[in-house]
Amino acid sequence: MVTQENLFSVLAFVTPGIIGHLMEWRGLDEEQAARLLYESEVYARLEEEETKLWHLSPLALADLLQQELDTGTIDWPEEL
Repeated sequence: MVTQENLFSVLAFVTPGIIGHLMEWRGLDEEQAARLLYESEVYARLEEEETKLWHLSPLALADLLQQELDTGTIDWPEEL
């Protein structure tokens, strides 16, 4: 069971995939991609266990981040 206390262990497995997608899609280096992720609304919400965003795949989370970066808005999945 994921709790707020152990959520960061889960994030340690999810964030490299998100960063990898950003690097590929946007031609960024790892530091640039990580900075975009960690400063994003997507990551802020991902850090909150009750949002259940950690259920999504790194690809789905990267898609949400792309949307945030491109449009400034995020269409959150309804199933959350």
